[in-house]
Amino acid sequence: MKRIAAIGCALIGAACSGTGAKNAIVFIGDGMGVSTVTAARIFEGQLRGEPGEEGWLSFERLPHVALVKTYNTNQQVSDSAGTATALLSGVKTRAGVINVDPSAPRGLASRPDQRLSPIFEEAEARGLATGVVTTARFTHATPAAAYAKVAERDWESDAEVPAEQAAAGARDIARQFVEFGAGDGFEVALGGGRAKFLPNSAADPEYPEKTGERLDGRDLVAEWSSAAPGRHYVWNAEQLAALDGEGGQIFGLFEPSHMQWEAHRPRDPGGEPSLTEMTVAALERLQADEDGFVLLVEAGRIDHGHHANSAFLALHDTVELSRAVKATLERIDLDETLVVVTADHSHVFTIAGYPTRGNPILGLARGNDARGEPSGEPLLDASGLPFTTLGYANGPGHPGASGQQPEGSKRFPHFPRQVQGVTAGRPDLSEVDTTHPSYLQESAVPLIAETHAGEDVPLYAGGNGAERFDGVIDQDHVYHAIVEALGWKQD
Repeated sequence: MKRIAAIGCALIGAACSGTGAKNAIVFIGDGMGVSTVTAARIFEGQLRGEPGEEGWLSFERLPHVALVKTYNTNQQVSDSAGTATALLSGVKTRAGVINVDPSAPRGLASRPDQRLSPIFEEAEARGLATGVVTTARFTHATPAAAYAKVAERDWESDAEVPAEQAAAGARDIARQFVEFGAGDGFEVALGGGRAKFLPNSAADPEYPEKTGERLDGRDLVAEWSSAAPGRHYVWNAEQLAALDGEGGQIFGLFEPSHMQWEAHRPRDPGGEPSLTEMTVAALERLQADEDGFVLLVEAGRIDHGHHANSAFLALHDTVELSRAVKATLERIDLDETLVVVTADHSHVFTIAGYPTRGNPILGLARGNDARGEPSGEPLLDASGLPFTTLGYANGPGHPGASGQQPEGSKRFPHFPRQVQGVTAGRPDLSEVDTTHPSYLQESAVPLIAETHAGEDVPLYAGGNGAERFDGVIDQDHVYHAIVEALGWKQD
């Protein structure tokens, strides 16, 4: 159990006493805009055999709701690095940078005076336990914002840092995690991205044909494990489950890169834990600390499903986030814990076409007849072809009308095009199974990967201090409201 050290409070220049919430939990659905929440609500209900529209995701029952502005200081439509910085450090900044202020150019080594302190540094200095859970690489933009300070989000390992920037003092993100100097470090850190922590001479423990990425020869997993007694490193679900009730700090990396999408996640004991299982494991460890805790949980692959124009994958991961929030709410006391559920940005994802009530959300849009009764027939576009309820403004699902869209995508080669050889106009989807896991929703503009969207995203809050979230707010306000709820003095 941690003990508050007076020197730690002096380092952050704030009093250590407070009467606010004891704990704070922040859930981020990466890319979870309003349309994603609505579609996932319907999808979850339909998985249970219901029409779906009348359902609720677990976090939609939290009593306080706000809309959050997501712009970066230099972009109208944001990325995850700048938005995660706003959420966790309370300062809006440029796209592509993590915990450095807007004066720091992207891609150049930052100066110490440009670096920001995320909420986890202050939590550690105050003696709280800390944890981060993600289904993305642990060095990816959102989880990295919990501990790293870097002017280029892509510098996840030393292999990705240009030599001249390394010489100027830039440190890669994985290295910054193991060198995180606040308190005694994170009590729980769970996600993907083993390759960023292992040397290129080391074989991956699960896939021996793969190796690590590091060029400096450092085994950061071994360094983290040996830095303090009682530390536990795990790389599969069975090992994580075996730590039930164990004390000490836990570091889990369950894939060489991102973890599997929930729809593809292996269910065998030696496979990957779900987001819910990781969240519960983190809670069990953090709740053992009587001084309180701060926890970040990211459903990182919602975003990746959308980038691939795969609503199937994005919605499965959103439903899993709802399960993780539900499991959390069943295990905490809201009188002493603030819970915030939000997104870093949205996606160009739409729900349209006047489908009848209960129409399969992944299916063709089928409407009502003149009397308002289900017709059973698909709605047709101006050329007489059926279309789906869900779609995207851009991305790899473009039907090929430009003649330039590749068959499939360099970025998402595992998603074969459903309709081959299309050179003009939309395909006839009459005989296409649009609910199939490999189907890509159609997009209006051909891009190798779909883009983020710039509209406000929802925020749901409950528990001690949740009343601070209301109306339309800037994203950096989220950090300040959490700090206030915890009773920490702000300058």
